[in-house]
Amino acid sequence: MKVNKHFLMLRAIWTSGLWLLLLGGCGSAARDTGKKVFSYNESDGIATLDPAFSKNRSIMWAIHQLYSTLVETDSNLHFVPGLARSWEVSADRKVWTFHLRTDVYFHDDPAFPGGKGRRLVAADIVYSFNRLLDPQTASSGAWIFHDRIDTSDACGGMAGQPNGHGAVLPCGVPEAMPSPGGGAFLAIDDSTFRLRLSRPFNPILGLLSMEYCSAVPREVVERYGKDFRSHPVGTGPFRLKSWEEGQDLILLKNAHYYEHDSAGRQLPYLDAVKVSFNDEKATEFLQFQQGQLDFINEIDASFKDEVLSKQGKLKKDWQDKIVLSIHPQLNTEYLGIVVDSSNDLVRNSPLRLRQVRQAINYGFDRRKMILYIKNSLGLPAESGFIPAGLPSFDSTLVHGYYYDPAKARSLLTAAGFPEGRGLPRLKLLTVPNYADFATFIARQLQDIGLHIEVEVVQKSLLLEETAQSKALFFRGSWLADYPDAENYLSVFYGKNPAPPNYTRYHDAFFDKLYEQALQENNDSLRYRLYRQMDQRVVDAAPVVPLWYDEVVHFINPRVRGLEANALNLLELRRVDIVAVGGR
Repeated sequence: MKVNKHFLMLRAIWTSGLWLLLLGGCGSAARDTGKKVFSYNESDGIATLDPAFSKNRSIMWAIHQLYSTLVETDSNLHFVPGLARSWEVSADRKVWTFHLRTDVYFHDDPAFPGGKGRRLVAADIVYSFNRLLDPQTASSGAWIFHDRIDTSDACGGMAGQPNGHGAVLPCGVPEAMPSPGGGAFLAIDDSTFRLRLSRPFNPILGLLSMEYCSAVPREVVERYGKDFRSHPVGTGPFRLKSWEEGQDLILLKNAHYYEHDSAGRQLPYLDAVKVSFNDEKATEFLQFQQGQLDFINEIDASFKDEVLSKQGKLKKDWQDKIVLSIHPQLNTEYLGIVVDSSNDLVRNSPLRLRQVRQAINYGFDRRKMILYIKNSLGLPAESGFIPAGLPSFDSTLVHGYYYDPAKARSLLTAAGFPEGRGLPRLKLLTVPNYADFATFIARQLQDIGLHIEVEVVQKSLLLEETAQSKALFFRGSWLADYPDAENYLSVFYGKNPAPPNYTRYHDAFFDKLYEQALQENNDSLRYRLYRQMDQRVVDAAPVVPLWYDEVVHFINPRVRGLEANALNLLELRRVDIVAVGGR
């Protein structure tokens, strides 16, 4: 029996008592004082606490605790009130009016008079959105409003900001402040914000729920300038206590947070959140095992066979020590193939032929791959590009590929390559974390006559190559920005560049359906269009869907109320910590 060397090392450390040297900090001390501190490790680190740059999971998790947005998504991907208590849309679906809560206050900060956080008003939303678009901010989230908002001058050159004395002029106009959004963002009064779109865009609520759209206070941003990244002030359930980059991040309960539970109890229940930044997965798992961390997101590959069966269940020795939570995630893992016939790489490759691309799709066993490499954590992608977890997903209506080597061989014959004769070796670019999957696929495709050369490169190089259409055959993944299938279908819209259209797929009929779906208000009809587009992509095979991902959380039994969601946002407002086994 092969035993994981990391696992043995951890067991030796624990039994010898040396673990005490590793597990310092506020975790155990906080428990001795009865404080409810939720601890987790962020091995990727956190680059900033400015929501304008919340471009990856580690940043978004922290931002989600510190800030709030107009609307939010619940665990079922329904849009629910956030800073806005209600909203309505005009008949032409181009004007959205949001009615804000009047009991929301920013965290205390010296930037405010007397150091006390002031009440949030509609002008703060206008400022936050304009800041997102301002070229001087250089936000990675500026794309949210690109080509979607009506920037015509709705207020005579006035953009909906407070003046220098804090007063709001007609339409909420600024005195001397740039307005990248033009008249798209309007503060009608302190509690009414209006958004004007250039044309209907049904997923707009999903965009507004993203961390990029968090409300920030102008005076705080201006006081700290570039240092705002480390001086976050929002309206979220937690506020910053300290951030020692590379060491830890401490957030404390916001005593003035506006939300309450159904029993009237103020949220959040936790007293604090502690984030450590240990990049050693072995240490992270040890800390979790001994209760110093309250959960880990996924599990390092070197430990999964010790903890999980091939069916994705906890092994017996771990069943009373860990709570395993698995939930569909809006993420599709795939292989991409550039199909732009004007590209020399495409013109000179057999991958230009649809039968060859379809043969690849039929030529390997997704189910076996997920079983043996991922311990069943993930769903084989045997439908379309749109993942399970979205309401428009329906595997009975969108038919993808399954393992059928005989069909794969017949497709190669139809393409003029019987048993693969005459086919050159095909190079597949992937990143180190996915080398095992690429190798598995290459070995199975060899059985049908396709010879794949797997080249492992760093992620930064792969992103550069795919953005420039220099990688003909590549590994990719698409993690939803917002919970609507349009986000996935935009990957194939012919008018989109790379990114997001990395395969350079172009189909005039697909584009027509895509534009029609953007105008469709009826969900059932729009979902039908989504599925029709998804099937066209499947049939054309510019991608090889591999699996639909799942959120996998390993949770300390003392934690209550930590619910997973398809966007894999860390939601801590309703998390509580209880005594387990006398602790």
